[in-house]
Amino acid sequence: MRRLIAAALIIGGASAAQGQAPVLPRVHVLATGGTISNLGNDARRTGDELIAAIPALGKIARVTVEQFSNVASGSVTQDMWRDLAKRIAALQAGPDAPAGYVITHGTDTMEETAYFLGLTVGGCSPVLVTGAMRQANAVGADGPANLLNAVRVAVAPAARGRGTMVLMNDEIFAARDVTKSNTSRMNAFSAPDAGVLGLADPDTVVFHRAAPEGGSTCRRAPFDLATLGAFPRVDVIYAHIGADSVAVEAAVAAGARGLVVAGVGRGGSTPSQGRALRRARDQGVVVATSNRTGSGRVGSGGVSDSLEKLPAGAGANVGSAELNPQKARILLMLALAAKYRPADIARLFEVR
Repeated sequence: MRRLIAAALIIGGASAAQGQAPVLPRVHVLATGGTISNLGNDARRTGDELIAAIPALGKIARVTVEQFSNVASGSVTQDMWRDLAKRIAALQAGPDAPAGYVITHGTDTMEETAYFLGLTVGGCSPVLVTGAMRQANAVGADGPANLLNAVRVAVAPAARGRGTMVLMNDEIFAARDVTKSNTSRMNAFSAPDAGVLGLADPDTVVFHRAAPEGGSTCRRAPFDLATLGAFPRVDVIYAHIGADSVAVEAAVAAGARGLVVAGVGRGGSTPSQGRALRRARDQGVVVATSNRTGSGRVGSGGVSDSLEKLPAGAGANVGSAELNPQKARILLMLALAAKYRPADIARLFEVR
C-alpha cells in the first residue's frame, strides 16, 4: 500500500556573516525503495534516512522527502506509475513548487519508470531517477553518491527543460535512451544508440547535447493522464528459433490490444510466429516490432497510405524505431489508451 508522508526533512543553508544566505532551490525526493534503500533481510532505509546520511546536500538544495513506497523495483505497478506522475503534477501546481525532483528506485525496472514519467510529466523542472547497484549497507555502496549527484543535476540550470533523466555512476541518461545492460556492475546503465546525455563531474554538471528549445520552453508531456482511462493490456513476444504461435495466441486470448515483438535482427520472427501475428492484426491488435539485440533501429518503412486510412482500434504493424521491447510496450500502451490511429502510433515511435 502506498504511503504518503508529508515533506519531512528540509536541509537549508546556514546564516551568513551578514544577514541570511540566499535561499537554496528546493528539490523534492520521492522514495520508492530499491537497492539504494535495501539493508537485507527485508529491512529498508526510509527516504528521510537516505537524505540525512548525506550532509553535503545542505549546501546544494533544500531537500524535502516523501516516502511514496518502499519496495523492490519488480513490485512497482502501472497504478504506481500513474500515481507517481500525478503526484509530481500536483507538486508542480502547488506553492513553493520544487526546482527539480529525484525519484529513488530499484534498478531492474528503472528505465521503464523513467520512460513512463518522460511521457507523462511535463514542465520545466527536471525529474531525475536514481538508485544503487550495491545495497545500502554494502562496502562501497554507491547510493549516496548517486543521490547526491541526482540532486546536483536537479538544480543545475542546464537541466531545465530536459524532462526525465536517469543518473547512475556519475552519468546522465535521457529516459528514452537508457537501459540496464548489466546485472551487477557499477556501470550497468548505458544508452547503446545515443550515448550518455551528460556527466555529473566533481566540479560541475556537463551536458553533451543542448536542451530542447535551449531549455527556455517548458516541456509538454506527450500524454495527459487526466484524459486516459485504464491502460490496455500490451504483451511482449520474444522471437527465437522454434518460436510458434502459442505465445501470440495466448496473449490475444488474454485480451491484449497490443503486442511488441522482440524480433531477431531487424525485427524478424519465425514463419509460424509471423502467421500468428498477422492473425492478431486481423483481430484489431496493433503490433510494434522491436528487436532483441539491445540496440539498433526497426522502422515502419514510412507511414503508408494503408496506415493512414486505418481508424483507431484497427490492427496494424508499426516499427518501434530504436526503442527496446520494454519501452516500446509503454509507448504502445499509452497510445492505445489515448485511442490513437495506427498511423499516429507509427509517428510517435519516431519522435525523440
